[in-house]
Amino acid sequence: MREDVVPVEVAPGKTVRVPSRTVHTLVVGSGAAGLNAALQLRRNGVKDILLLSEGFQKGTSINAGSDKQTYYKLGISGSDPDSPKHLAETLFSGGGMHGDIALVEAALSVQAFMNLVNLGVAFPHDTHGQYVGYKTDHDPMQRATSAGPYTSRDMCRYLHREIETLGILFLENRLVISLVTLKQNGKTRIGGAIVLKTEETALTAPPESRFEIYLADNLIFAVGGPGGLYEASVYPEGHNGGIGLALLEGAEACNLTESQFGLASLRPRWNTSGSYMQVVPRIFSTAPDGTSNSREFLLAYLDDPADLNSRLFLKGYQWPFDVRKIDGSSLIDLLIYVETVIRKRRVFLDFRENPTGFSLDTLSEEARAYLANSSATGATPLKRLLTLNPDAVRLYRDKGVDLASEPLEIAVCAQHNNGGLAGNIWWESPNLNHFFPVGEVNGSHGVLRPGGTALNAGQVGGIRAAEFIAHRYREPTLNERAARDAATARLKELYLWLKKSESAHRSHAAEADEFRTRMTKAGGHIRSHATIGEARKAAWAQWRRLEREGCDFTNPEEWGEIFTIRHLCFAHAVYLDAAAMALESGVGSRGSTLVLGKTGRPIHPKLGDQWRYVPEDPAFREKVLKILPSRDGKTETAWVPRRVIPETEGWFETIWADFK
Repeated sequence: MREDVVPVEVAPGKTVRVPSRTVHTLVVGSGAAGLNAALQLRRNGVKDILLLSEGFQKGTSINAGSDKQTYYKLGISGSDPDSPKHLAETLFSGGGMHGDIALVEAALSVQAFMNLVNLGVAFPHDTHGQYVGYKTDHDPMQRATSAGPYTSRDMCRYLHREIETLGILFLENRLVISLVTLKQNGKTRIGGAIVLKTEETALTAPPESRFEIYLADNLIFAVGGPGGLYEASVYPEGHNGGIGLALLEGAEACNLTESQFGLASLRPRWNTSGSYMQVVPRIFSTAPDGTSNSREFLLAYLDDPADLNSRLFLKGYQWPFDVRKIDGSSLIDLLIYVETVIRKRRVFLDFRENPTGFSLDTLSEEARAYLANSSATGATPLKRLLTLNPDAVRLYRDKGVDLASEPLEIAVCAQHNNGGLAGNIWWESPNLNHFFPVGEVNGSHGVLRPGGTALNAGQVGGIRAAEFIAHRYREPTLNERAARDAATARLKELYLWLKKSESAHRSHAAEADEFRTRMTKAGGHIRSHATIGEARKAAWAQWRRLEREGCDFTNPEEWGEIFTIRHLCFAHAVYLDAAAMALESGVGSRGSTLVLGKTGRPIHPKLGDQWRYVPEDPAFREKVLKILPSRDGKTETAWVPRRVIPETEGWFETIWADFK
């Protein structure tokens, strides 16, 4: 890595000197995907690597989990046959996913998984060394495994330990506020990033000294999902995501419409999946004060307690909201949405008492057998949970919530974006050369995915990007002078916007509240033509105002927040454009999105006529929604045929020769 100082004229007569570093490959993000990408680069012989992050403890990977957080992989135990082709077919069958990417994720599954095992992640195996599995959502086999409630946290810790052992340079307290792109040889390519230092020592220094320029031949972008876009979100507090930074540069995206939503506690933010629902807790709502007018509101719609409680059990298996199960377990999510968003009440899970009419004997055969086989037949949900998964109880206790003495407030929350930035089979952007989005920011998943697939995809993406960079992009090709010119021009643009913000009329908090409320209302799991059309116009109006006027802040400590709000605001407008395109195309209700329509199918007789949903047009499962964003609001969207799974039966010697 080379270091320099670059003069940047940020205003007429005002020049600031900005530190500049030049590196072969820059990795942005220190979650499981980014850490593994850096590790794989070093293992492939790339030494000039720099890892940048807001902070190792601040991302989703190290702060997220569930009752037993799932890692989905190829089946490697027991007698049931499995193969990369079979796993690829499962991933592909969800719709909207390219077959060649599905095959890569399947083929590298064992390599990615065993890398984590060898680093020390404690995935369970039996006496004979078989890494056993269980069945997760959208999983036809038992490919899922788990290291406990904090699987992704454990992955991060062991990957980070290896990063330190190898001496890979890792700088924290760095917030990327813009990517640097340039034209070279007739194509758009990455040139680096502009960064804001956020450590305490930087806050007491002259404000201009907080900017840094990083020039890079290659950039691996591992910034996570769009956690800052939604009001109702289970993404960890403080994790905002950075997809808007790439969208602002025109990076191609795909399937932004396909997000995953599910029930989660609000304080702390945590998925209430698996064991939390399988023990059949009591669900009740209250008035906004949280104490008065308590009622078990679900009984007003499902008056047979045996049926209701069996559906609650199934929410454990079928945790994500899924329109295919709107007549079954996903009706629970919808009724909670009606109670919280429409009726403005608060909803709670209570593990201290059984639901009204609860009896183990009246549960479905599946529920009875599962709880009996697990010896989880205690007198209360808490006793059943302590038997079934004591770590799930301990987890909340560690976060300051004792399930033995208080209920959990819950809502339907944004949890994962199956779409994101586009990438090829090496995870390189199709229209931004030398730029590799990995992890959740990469939109490799289609409409549906088995639970835990995302952790595998993030690890595989890091392996593939590192291999390609090491073998195809080993020699530097960046025109550093042109990249430096592009970086200084962009920094001047950002500085001028910052000066506008000093006299802005609206606070950054108000701007964030506006687009987050809009996304939850119009771009969440319940969508309609009328709502999305209005929201789309308002989103672009907000973006234009924000670019024109900036957003107010009180001191330099808030610079990071306003720059983050800037790219999030742009991202939410692009997301709503994509959602509008999908509705106008007639895709209908699919995945975790229910589309309302006056002529649609009624959902439940007690919900009223406005709750009708448009059925899915399955023909769109064979397509991927391509999105090309533009700062002027002229987003280009198009449906493209998805690529099929390649037929790969080959002759060993031929493949060996190609490989060499």
